Order: sequence, then C-alpha cells, then structure tokens
Amino acid sequence: MSNWSWDYNPSEEYITDGLPVGVVAEVERIVTELAALGPDSVRVGRPLDREGGLREFDILGGRGFVSFLPVPRNECVYVCNITWYGLGEDQ
Repeated sequence: MSNWSWDYNPSEEYITDGLPVGVVAEVERIVTELAALGPDSVRVGRPLDREGGLREFDILGGRGFVSFLPVPRNECVYVCNITWYGLGEDQ
C-alpha cells in the first residue's frame, strides 16, 4: 500500500460541475486506485510510449476519460479534467 493521496486541481467544484454523480464516483474510485499504486501511477494510461506528465485513462467503458497528473515529489495524483460524452446519463 502507498502513502500517496489524490486531489482535484484546481478544485472539485471546477472539475465536477455538471457531471452525473455516478461519473464523479467512478473517477474517484479510479484515482483512489491510482494513488494506491504510488510511483507506478506515472505509467498508467495514455500516452503509452512514455512515463510521467499528464496522463489519460478511459472511464465507464470509453464513455469518457479522466486526465490526471501523478506528482512523485508530492506523493499525489491530481485530477485535472474529466471529459464525459454524456452517453448513458443514468450514471
């Protein structure tokens, strides 16, 4: 288990505004798992050909994606953006 945490950047209100509750819950579940990976989170998601930097990970079967930034020096995974295509809004 890792000592890493996660947070929204710039803020939860800014990033989650207007998103269905189920989408936000799924993103928070995913970033909790990314934080548990600790320093290995720099290799998860896209781009596949390099480590670090802003990463992307599909959510809810490709109906959107989360952009996140793992920062080893802060031991934190920052959620920077959530893109939701609005399909299956019953989430």
